Formats: sequence, C-alpha cells, structure tokens
Amino acid sequence: MKQVLVLGAGLVARPYVQYMLDHGYKVTVASRTVSKAMRLLGDHPNGEARAFDISRQVKELKDLVKPADLVVSLLPFTFHVQVARECLRYKVNMLTTSYVSDEMRALDGQAKSADVILMNECGVDPGQDHMSAMKIIHKAQAEGGKVLSFTSFTGGLPAPDANTNPFEYKLSWSPRGVLLAGRNSALFLRDGKEITIPGEELFANCHVESVPELGDFEGYPNRDSLQYIDIYGLKGIQTMLRGTLRYPGWCKTMYNIGRLGLLELDEQPLSNLTYADFVRRNLNFSSGGDLKQQVANYLKLPVDDAVIEKLDWLGLFNDQPIAIERGAPIDVMVALFEEKLQYSVGERDMIVMQHQFIIEHKDNTQEQVRSTLIDYGIPNGDSSMSRTVALPAAIASHLILTGEVQLKGVQIPIVPELYEPILQELETMNIRFKEESTKT
Repeated sequence: MKQVLVLGAGLVARPYVQYMLDHGYKVTVASRTVSKAMRLLGDHPNGEARAFDISRQVKELKDLVKPADLVVSLLPFTFHVQVARECLRYKVNMLTTSYVSDEMRALDGQAKSADVILMNECGVDPGQDHMSAMKIIHKAQAEGGKVLSFTSFTGGLPAPDANTNPFEYKLSWSPRGVLLAGRNSALFLRDGKEITIPGEELFANCHVESVPELGDFEGYPNRDSLQYIDIYGLKGIQTMLRGTLRYPGWCKTMYNIGRLGLLELDEQPLSNLTYADFVRRNLNFSSGGDLKQQVANYLKLPVDDAVIEKLDWLGLFNDQPIAIERGAPIDVMVALFEEKLQYSVGERDMIVMQHQFIIEHKDNTQEQVRSTLIDYGIPNGDSSMSRTVALPAAIASHLILTGEVQLKGVQIPIVPELYEPILQELETMNIRFKEESTKT
C-alpha cells in the first residue's frame, strides 16, 4: 500500500484526505494540532495522525518524509522549499497548491536528477485557472488560431444567500493571507502596454466584472500576470490580466484600510489597548474626540459613508481590549476578521472563476470565448474553497502515484497529461466550467 504524507490539517485538508483514503492509500496527517489530524482521519484503518510542528521539529521532518511515496504540503508556502529539499534527499514526489517560488523553481534540475516531480499550483487559483485556460488555449492553437486577449478573475466569496454582513465577505481561507494579498503590487498587459500598480494603489485599480447568473463584481489585478505569457505560450498577446473577484464595495473599503496603515507589518506593543486606543495611537488622534468622525475626516469621507460604517461594524472604534500583547497593525485586522467574518452553521461559500478570451482564427475572424466556473459549498459539509483546492490536488496525486503522470522536475498543471484527466474527473464531482463563444 502506497503511503501519502499530508503536512497540515487546515481548512482545505479534509477533501484531500478523504479522497486519498477512498482510493486505497495509507495517509499520515502531520499537524501542529494533532486533534485536527485525528478529526480528518476519523477511525479509518489506513489513517495515522502525528503531532508535528515544522518550525520546532525540523529533524523529525526527515522521519516523516522518508517512508512516503508522496508528500503534499498544505503548510504555509514559506515552508514548501524546506519540505521539497527533504523530498529530494529521499527521492519522494511532492505536491503543493501554492505558487512556485524562485527557490522552488531552482530545484528543478535536482528533482529531475532524483527522478521525482515537485508539483505546484495544483489547487483552484492557482490550479484550475491554469488547467481550464490551457484547455482553450491549446485548442485554439491546434486550429491555427492566436489568442489576442486573455483575462481571468477568481473569487472565494459567500454564496448570495450567505452574503449577510456589511463587508460582503467571509473567511474560507487564512485571514492573514487575505490581508497580505492586499499589499501586493500588480503587473499586467493591457492593449499592448505594460502596467505596474504599486501595492498601496492596488485597490484603487478595480473595475466591474460581470458574471452570468450572478451579476456584477469588482475585479482587481493579482501579482505578476506577465510571467504567464511565456508559461501559457502566448507570445504576441495584447492583453494579459489575472485578478481577484469581490462583491462591490470591497476595493474602496480595503483601499481606505490601507490608507489608515492597517495593513502594515511593523510590530508594536498592544497590551492594555482597546481597538479604539490602537487607532488613535496609530493616527496620532486626540483621546477626547469622536473617533468615528476623526477617521472620516482623516480619510476625507462623510461620517455616514459606507466605508466608515463598515469599519465601525468591524469593531475598530470600540473599547474592546485587543487580545494580542505585541503585533503589527495587520495582526489587529486579522483578529477582527477572525471574529466578525466567519460563516455561520449551514451557510455556503462560493467559488467564482471567469476567463475571457479574444481569439483570432487563421481565416482572420475573431471569437470571444467566456469560460465560467460557479461552485457552491455543501451546507454543513465541505466548503467550495476546500473542494476546489483539495480535489485537483488529490486527483493529481493519484495520477502521480499510479504512474499515469510521468513528468519530473518542478511542474504546474499546464500540459494535457495533467489537465485533461483532472478536469474530466472534477466534472464527475459537479465542478465544471461553462463555455460560451461569440464569433465576430
């Protein structure tokens, strides 16, 4: 029986573990909180839970990796390269759902020499975004066509029936990850022109993105889109933009949260402070004034503006003590997000992904193609985020372990050998893209 080591037992782990157990693998889940690992495995005879903290038990990592046939790292991305090096030492395949870092990419030659695959970006975004896009791109190119424009937006959001708070957002993954993403600069191509957006201006650069059946969302750019011109084989493309979807109002709110310095990373003492004390100290406000009005004046917004009301609802202006002795402003925001932006029992989340292409065919006609994924979480069951991240990773793991995928080195799922069987199996689980096209 082949052995799979799962590092981490967080929000997206359960569908992965269940799939691998259902397919006859021995699964060891190693987690800092062993009770989480035990809950994932239940009483399955092929499951084993291990207590493991990679930040403190570095030497134990090799003992976990050595007997495995495949390691999937669901740890924070900063630990992936450390895990990959152990996998190379013992010639064990590895998979993550995270973006390929420069340090990971540098291991490509060693992985090929060791005859192992270091599979990355095999979740939803990154992951299914690559797979579904490459399916259309390869088809167009095989027919002699050329992709002139490609835009892609993805959002993990509350389903409309669960969209019940002023932020119109709830947590289906790490709140710190959500907030850190708001600090990233963005680089993309529009109408042949390279555009760079600094992190502090990210949320000032959103536009309306309409999705069939759901209506209008806000879309804003995500990291470096230009690298995917070469990765996707789209030389000569005029527009290349990958981004994030949110309900309307998110960008204005997050832009002003950034203006208040609440995404900063410099630590400071927080003991014996309330949230209101923290805001006053950070912005050098007098202690006697109306804090809500002071913040509105600072941001040059009316006091009844929706942004001010959202910050008030979140708790930034109240006298609740901060339960952190020392931390950065972003840690204060994480604490509030964790408290106020949770799903209630039985509520559904939603994944929305939409690609739009302009394709020029060999007869010089053009075609606009829209490919859309709308997936909902299961009430009182797995979230859409966990399913759409974990199941592509699980299917890829199965393909690697059965030898159906023979690729080696550092890989992402952009070749038919990977994306065709993964997308086909996802469709059997009702995770499918709907394609529409209009010829001009």
